[in-house]
Amino acid sequence: MKIIQLTDTHLMPPGVVVNGVDPEKQLRAAVTDIIDKHADADLLVMTGDLCNYGDPEAYELLRDILAPLPFEARLLLGNHDKRPEFVESFPDQPRDGNGYIQSFMDTKFGRLLFLDSHEAAVIGGIYGPDRLEWLSGALAGAGDLPVTVFIHHPPMDPGIGHFENIGMHDEGAMMRSLSAHPAGVRHVVFGHIHVPLAGTSAEGIAYSSGQACSHRFITDLDIPDPWWTGGNPCYRILRVDDQGLRAYGVEVGQVPTERAPVCAGP
Repeated sequence: MKIIQLTDTHLMPPGVVVNGVDPEKQLRAAVTDIIDKHADADLLVMTGDLCNYGDPEAYELLRDILAPLPFEARLLLGNHDKRPEFVESFPDQPRDGNGYIQSFMDTKFGRLLFLDSHEAAVIGGIYGPDRLEWLSGALAGAGDLPVTVFIHHPPMDPGIGHFENIGMHDEGAMMRSLSAHPAGVRHVVFGHIHVPLAGTSAEGIAYSSGQACSHRFITDLDIPDPWWTGGNPCYRILRVDDQGLRAYGVEVGQVPTERAPVCAGP
């Protein structure tokens, strides 16, 4: 199964720059590249901060940009999004019984969980009792299938100074719930931090973030006020198959230098 992850697109109305970057230009370039090179993908997952201010005009622009995709898209909310405005523009995106943008998808290689950590006027993630109840049911329904989790806020400490106070505010409840799943968690995929990160939690759960498609941070783990920077539009290819899960970062617009020779091996 091939899944494309886009994250932290921070879309704004046309021509509006955010932290030195034009989000619309970045996203259009990424989506064009995805359609050109990965029309065989099974799914696109956007892991939150779809729009910078959650305004209706930006969500309608997002609909326009995503319209040519030849495969399904699941869109998740981040702290910059607004749930009512999102639902108005994307009424067909699945929601749980409480109106959260949460759903699951069963595949040959396990259950995919799409979680909603957005809370209005909160920069960090919220995953309270009502959402945990839904997660518990989704995990129970997975039975002997492993799960792969998609969410905006990392449900573990990313170890980055800027995010010390704006991570997941659940005191570890989500990770405890996930680690109790008998069939295991294949991977936790998230955004929010605007830098690529991969690791393994104290519970032994593998996780990784995608690079932000729009502005991103110059990586500095310790300071609370790192610098924003630009960069090529980017996304990730996630392969989920009998070998597990593998994630590949893609940058759009890289300049070729020389072609590598074919390596016959061994």
